[in-house]
Amino acid sequence: MPTYSPKASEITRSWHVVDAEGMVLGRLATEVARVLRGKHKPIFTPHLDTGDHVIIVNADKVVLTANKAETKRVYRHSGYPGGLTSSSYAELLADRPDEAVRRTVRGMLPKNRLGRQMLGKLKVYAGPTHPHGAQQPVPLDVPGARGRS
Repeated sequence: MPTYSPKASEITRSWHVVDAEGMVLGRLATEVARVLRGKHKPIFTPHLDTGDHVIIVNADKVVLTANKAETKRVYRHSGYPGGLTSSSYAELLADRPDEAVRRTVRGMLPKNRLGRQMLGKLKVYAGPTHPHGAQQPVPLDVPGARGRS
């Protein structure tokens, strides 16, 4: 029996919405990366993008455990010599919480064209509303991701 490989026409993509209020950032990101990659489907293939679209709302209410918000650093480089800047996760969560969540999920995806394609299916919003109601997203249950409130 030959190995099954899904064709592009056989891949169906659904939309999932995740409410990040009170969730631990790392646990949320691993589950979202799993769905973006398509590992939750029986037709998962490592070299194809079989994943679904994910919408994350309330990104400003995500939590980090064990004082990581102050100790973990986020680095950015302008491309010029000496252009490395860093800030703490607490500063990034205060200024751009959607970017903090997006960066964390991005670190858990493949580092190639396929990973960039998967990241394009992630939509992150700091508040409780999103403009993707027409896609009729279903809530995604993230097990064990609730933090200490």
